[in-house]
Amino acid sequence: MHRTVLAGLAALLVLPAYAATPAPPGQAPLDMETIMASPDWIGHPVESPYWSVDGRSIYYQVQRDGSPVRDLYRVDPATGKGDKLDPVAVAQADGPAVFDRRHAHAAFIRHGDVFVVNLADGRRTQVTRTVDDESAPQFSADGRALQYRQGNNWYTYDLASGVSAPAAVLKFADDPQAEKPDTLRDHQRALFSTLRQLKADKDAVRAQRKVLAAADPGRAPEPFWLGDTINPVDTELSPDGRWMLLVTEPKDAKPGEAPQVIHYVTDSGYTEAKDARTYVGRKDPTPQSLLLLDLSTHTSYPLDTAVLPGIKDDPLKTLRAQAIAAREKAGDPDGAKALKASDVRPVHIISGENDGSGGGIAWSDDGSRLAIQLRAIDNKDRWIASVDFARHALVNQQRLHDDAWINWNFNDFGWLRDNRTLWYLSEETGYSQLYTKPLDGKAKQLTAGKFEISHPQLSDDGRWFYLRSNRVAPYSYDVYRVPSTGGELTRITQYQGMDQFVLSPDGTQLAVLHSAPYVFDQLSVLPAAGGTPRELTDTMKPAYMAHDWIAPKIVEVPSSHGAGAIYAKYYGPANETDAPASRPAVIFVHGAGYTQDVTLGSTYYFREQMFHNRLVQKGYVVLDMDYRASEGYGRAWRTAIYRQMGHPELEDLLDGKAWLVQHHGVDPKRVGIYGGSYGGFMTEMALLRAPGEFAAGAALRPPSDWVTYNAEYTSNILNDPQLDPEAYKTSSPIEYAANLADPLLIEHGLIDDNVMTADSIRLYQRLIELHKKNFWISLYPLERHGFVHPDSWYDEYRRIDELFDTYVKGRAATL
Repeated sequence: MHRTVLAGLAALLVLPAYAATPAPPGQAPLDMETIMASPDWIGHPVESPYWSVDGRSIYYQVQRDGSPVRDLYRVDPATGKGDKLDPVAVAQADGPAVFDRRHAHAAFIRHGDVFVVNLADGRRTQVTRTVDDESAPQFSADGRALQYRQGNNWYTYDLASGVSAPAAVLKFADDPQAEKPDTLRDHQRALFSTLRQLKADKDAVRAQRKVLAAADPGRAPEPFWLGDTINPVDTELSPDGRWMLLVTEPKDAKPGEAPQVIHYVTDSGYTEAKDARTYVGRKDPTPQSLLLLDLSTHTSYPLDTAVLPGIKDDPLKTLRAQAIAAREKAGDPDGAKALKASDVRPVHIISGENDGSGGGIAWSDDGSRLAIQLRAIDNKDRWIASVDFARHALVNQQRLHDDAWINWNFNDFGWLRDNRTLWYLSEETGYSQLYTKPLDGKAKQLTAGKFEISHPQLSDDGRWFYLRSNRVAPYSYDVYRVPSTGGELTRITQYQGMDQFVLSPDGTQLAVLHSAPYVFDQLSVLPAAGGTPRELTDTMKPAYMAHDWIAPKIVEVPSSHGAGAIYAKYYGPANETDAPASRPAVIFVHGAGYTQDVTLGSTYYFREQMFHNRLVQKGYVVLDMDYRASEGYGRAWRTAIYRQMGHPELEDLLDGKAWLVQHHGVDPKRVGIYGGSYGGFMTEMALLRAPGEFAAGAALRPPSDWVTYNAEYTSNILNDPQLDPEAYKTSSPIEYAANLADPLLIEHGLIDDNVMTADSIRLYQRLIELHKKNFWISLYPLERHGFVHPDSWYDEYRRIDELFDTYVKGRAATL
């Protein structure tokens, strides 16, 4: 029988004997209403810390109770005294600042406008007051000007005169005064001297205007007429003001057909349809090109990517040949032709928007050097190339190839203070490590080991790299530092969980966000060389902190497939000696695939963590595993799922189940599984690829067919579906629907524009056609991929709770 709700499960519950863990004395048992309520009763994390311009204060944000609004706070790191800023004080507050090389001036963005501060007297000047948002302030190499951008347009503000002017004027159209070849026009001018004179006069006026513009810095620059065949993607201005790098894409690039998300509950009362993102393989990412503009000579030069090593190779040659042969055999010559490789692989400039790298374009401080980070659209190569300004050409400095896919993290790079040495992160040893490389020399590895390096920050004096690393253990992150010339990697902090750090303007202190399993990010400060930290915030609520929460134990589950140790968090009763010989268990599967939930810090899944406490009170034990593909364990762990999503991960989850049975008295017939997003996908794969192993599963917002997910994520792991259809068939739960034998609850937000609700509905229809039993779907009309409404959270987990009580802990009759 198919039902869209899980009604009636509790009535069918027949409980076996089990030992529940009672709530601590004086505390009521955890209830679903409290766990899934607004987190206002818990507290809110400290967010977005940054130092004041003078280095005497630290600003940070905290979400307001009952509101999405973030309030701005300021704290004195020396005394720990701080306060919430009222609107008047916010208007006078600093923003995250940048400094010139002499530390004579600082600049920041506040409410989308640019401000500059004279550090000698503290005088603040508002540079812009516009309805548009300015961004990316930087000082010129000589310190005389402030540069900033508005969209893709750059401006220069002269500190002495107070005049702001465009650094360049970009026109994406043909020059209206430029003449294209025309034989009839040439014939006319050959015949008539008056036409020739008019042309000469026009040219003379234009030439004089250019001469005057070049000699007079008070004039606005002449436009660059760049043609009507390209669109701008990004622009970056050199600190010396001479060069601008322009990233472009073809103007005629057409978007792929996007699926629509249907909104049923609306203000208007009418059903509304809105476009979502394109499916993988239905629109290849648009190739990007590079254009170098010389602002002093008003000339432009394309930067040819064909010089990059390996860019003319086809790493998918074998798969491509198979796919083309299949199309030809099917009588589809046009389809076969469309799959042929290009002579030069198309590339993207790594944006840095989601990977923390700060972007794929880096100018040296003096503007004399430029480096660009490029990634092949097929995901197999990353290049860091410098620019030879004399030849207007790219020069490869580092190529990172991966037969699986280049990581979306660990792409940070930049320049040392000598303006001629690059630094960068690379996974070439199997783990993200830090390197330096002179443009004309060999790379030097500054860190080494089977641990990850991320978020490096070069100190202002250029002596140190400060960075985040899990050197001690995969689950333990702290701030470390290493000399920029090479040397010992030194641990600076010792927190349970370290999530973010910011160097003070003078480089002597670190502001650090740190956390614990039941404590959201809090702010502290300590000497940059190490020392005793001063705690500056406590935003957690007393009622939450007074609860006797179960401390998750980090355990190592041995892999039976040669993968080594699988790290996991185990939730169980305090007194394991009183545990029954046979008890129920739940395995939680984190989302995103490539994320890390097994750490000593707080978890993104704070509601789930409270739910796990409730499950333990009811007699379960819970295991939360960093299965293969998770972050923090190196390249091999990440890429184990290449072309076979859901297979190595399932092996790890089954090893987790076996470990629970062997070490914690778990009944192998009473193990449930659940998770959201990638965790929902893995729940479906577990039930459909290993029927009988799990008593029941709850799949929340699960991708059930990878051909309907996006290109950015999916093509990394499974290639393009037209080239590699077998990888998609191997990796999609819907392909295994015939195997369903255990109760499955599917829950999905109806306006999810990340994993489309259609994924779950299509699987549901497939199960109907297969005449399967004991599956349900619960849909939430006002929820997207990440649920935000407490009522939905409560309903979602009430159903999961009832599912597990009925089919995992209990022995219910078949519905």
